[in-house]
Amino acid sequence: MLTVFLMASPDGQPNSSFSLIMMGAIILVFWLFMIRPQAKKAKEQKKFIENLQKGDKIVTIAGIHGTINKLNEDNTLQLETSPGSYIKIEKSAISMEWTVQVNKPVAEAEKK
Repeated sequence: MLTVFLMASPDGQPNSSFSLIMMGAIILVFWLFMIRPQAKKAKEQKKFIENLQKGDKIVTIAGIHGTINKLNEDNTLQLETSPGSYIKIEKSAISMEWTVQVNKPVAEAEKK
């Protein structure tokens, strides 16, 4: 009974205010569960990239493991993949999640 009351006006026509409220609710839910988490993750990724330093062990999105040898001004860095072997990569190609996972055992060992 209540649903019928909200969806239709007394003359039987659809209630436009109810439709407007439902549309707003759908947009709010979409923002809370889709847009906001992605924006938060992008902000964390940007902060992670800005805090990189020479000597950090990283993993690229392609799965290449290495140590930062040099940070360049053009948003690239020189990555040492094995002793004496260097490649130039974009900073945006660094995986924050995989890098944290690789460095997690090292951080735990340093705490002990």
